[in-house]
Amino acid sequence: MAVNSRISGLKDRSVAERRALVADGAEVEAAALEAFGAGGGLGVEQADHMIENVIGTMSLPVGVATNVTVNGRDYLVPMATEEASVVAAASNAARIARAHGGFRASGTGPVMIAQIQLLDVVDPYGTRTRVLEAREEILELANAQDPVLTRLGGGARDLTARVLETRDGIQVIAHLHVDVRDAMGANAVNTMAEAVAPVLAERAGARSLLRILSNKADTRLVRARAVFDAELLGGARVVDDIVSASAFAEADPYRAATHNKGIMNGISAVVLATGNDTRAVEAGCHSHAARDGGYSALSRFEKGGDGHLVGTLEVPMPVGLVGGATRAHPAAQAALRILGVSSATELAEVIVSVGLAQNLAACRALAAEGIQHGHMRLHARTVAAGAGATPAEVPGVAERLVKDGRIQAEYAREVLRELRGQEQ
Repeated sequence: MAVNSRISGLKDRSVAERRALVADGAEVEAAALEAFGAGGGLGVEQADHMIENVIGTMSLPVGVATNVTVNGRDYLVPMATEEASVVAAASNAARIARAHGGFRASGTGPVMIAQIQLLDVVDPYGTRTRVLEAREEILELANAQDPVLTRLGGGARDLTARVLETRDGIQVIAHLHVDVRDAMGANAVNTMAEAVAPVLAERAGARSLLRILSNKADTRLVRARAVFDAELLGGARVVDDIVSASAFAEADPYRAATHNKGIMNGISAVVLATGNDTRAVEAGCHSHAARDGGYSALSRFEKGGDGHLVGTLEVPMPVGLVGGATRAHPAAQAALRILGVSSATELAEVIVSVGLAQNLAACRALAAEGIQHGHMRLHARTVAAGAGATPAEVPGVAERLVKDGRIQAEYAREVLRELRGQEQ
């Protein structure tokens, strides 16, 4: 039986019922989701081995996006986020995309770049050429640092170099290209860079300084595309308005920053849930947004010949299934079990598809009823809980806040006092 991400009415179930439905839909045993209990399955003792000076742990809500179809396969997608409406919005946008087959995703492969900085350069172009002459020797030395990676089909693939003018003079920067397979790759490429730097500097007749990976992972790009049905979006006018909103974000960095934040609402939530490095992914995505010299939108929305909306997104996506918190954190392992992905490439394709879904949902809300309409309805629950409402009281208080159009903490406390007074 294949995974079916179309779970109707999930938001109306209890937490326990949702876990059971997700476990059943993802075809994993219910016990696998126990890691999402209090503390996220991470004890203080485990945390003490992950970072320094540990004093405790901090939890975030983990929801599951439904309706997600990527390359013909359904996924239930765990998302860790504190922001109301993100999970619901991504699920709704994915539902709209299902009408035309869901998301199609592809990529360039899991290649990361390590940079070796060469200084004290006398003849920069001669230095660059000497770097390239040492290519085979350097690749062999790099691969000797990680025989397991090479045995799995990965390893150092190429060595390139460029002359860079800086305020501190001319430098030569060597790039070691490494296929990291199912790892995020930072440890592998850093180890290789440090090993080859002295030899490379000697062959080039220069002095090496920095030797570290680049988070501008533009050799590890992932693309997602979807057709969003015009009728399901709200009609031709909504399609046209989303296209206009997209053009605004492409042309204006002030709008682009918020537009891209909406994309990252989806991307970062899945990256975090799976124990991957949110800072590396965010740095790569935002650097990609500025690749042409100015900051612009990462996605594009266009009107297709049939009147439907075509959305595309291309971003660097350096994520992995092995190493780091993906192996050490019980909740991250549970999230990967729910996803059921078999490679880092597949995980990246799902993540970018969710980013496009999240972006479409935000653009649609802005072009139609306004962003606050749906967001504040969900935010009302957070306000109610913050005002001291019990889990049983939250729905009633939130409904009253929305009805009265006053989603404010003080009013929530007033409503709560009123409700409790009626019960006495």
